[in-house]
Amino acid sequence: MKDKKVSDRDKILRGMDKVYARLIESKKKTNSDMIVIRDNRIMKIKAD
Repeated sequence: MKDKKVSDRDKILRGMDKVYARLIESKKKTNSDMIVIRDNRIMKIKAD
């Protein structure tokens, strides 16, 4: 059972990596800013 949980966790993490990569690609394509939190401050940054 523990192996299945690790496997599911790995799948979720790989999926989240893909989502993040697609988000950046989409933002670059539309030339829009990304909103992120750094040092407890909300910042706008370019997707480049």
